[in-house]
Amino acid sequence: MKSILLLVHDDSGQEGRLQVALDLTRGLRGHLTCLDVSIAPEVMDDYVSLGGAALLMEDERAAEARNRRRIEPRLSHEDVPWDWIDVAGNLGDQVVRAARLSDIIVVSEKLPNFATHDMANLPGELLIRTNRPILAVPEDATGLDLTGTAVVAWDGSPEAEAALRAAVPLLQLAKSVTLLEIDDGSVALPAGDAATYLSRHGVKPVVSTLAAGGNSASTVILNEIGNQAADYLVMGGFGHARLTEALFGGVTRRMLAECPVPTLLAH
Repeated sequence: MKSILLLVHDDSGQEGRLQVALDLTRGLRGHLTCLDVSIAPEVMDDYVSLGGAALLMEDERAAEARNRRRIEPRLSHEDVPWDWIDVAGNLGDQVVRAARLSDIIVVSEKLPNFATHDMANLPGELLIRTNRPILAVPEDATGLDLTGTAVVAWDGSPEAEAALRAAVPLLQLAKSVTLLEIDDGSVALPAGDAATYLSRHGVKPVVSTLAAGGNSASTVILNEIGNQAADYLVMGGFGHARLTEALFGGVTRRMLAECPVPTLLAH
């Protein structure tokens, strides 16, 4: 995991994304690619006919040019190799295109007040469309301690397997790894098998099997993150059909809304 793609955009989550991406790149001795997207506006048809879309896009490009002038001098003082790509258009499409030769994508968990795009849906969209692991970052994140404590939410699903494999380079750096298995009858493959897999990569996790006790899986995971003072979470993303997730919620959706630490997701 050497090629890290970071979404750059002048929004309220940018600083958190940047700090986490820098820590990730340093820890993995990788290369950071900053993708600055000038996002095409979503406007009403009558406004488009008056040339409003072009004016809004011009303002967006100018704002992102200022954003680049602010961030590039900071990057030059960081001890990571980096490059910068400027693009314009649909946010999801541009990130998908740039992610083709990336190992992991750093985005925000959600930005619910974003004016021109539903960025709350971006991590899920990228998981499905890119087949790359996503590091979803809380808006108030200040960095990522890769040498700290990791919690891996394990249910034995193909998505959990994908997340575990993707996270190995990070877990090898952690001082403590907990494989969290929730005893609610849904575990498809025992956490002990996952622990054996990790041990072959030099990671010695602790297996923690907890009873749901009438709580949802997401509640148990959130509680364990607090109990462990975890620095990040690893879990599979959107194990059920996206329509089901959209209608009824789901673990992934809640974690993207409430998880207080960066979450590595894979699908």
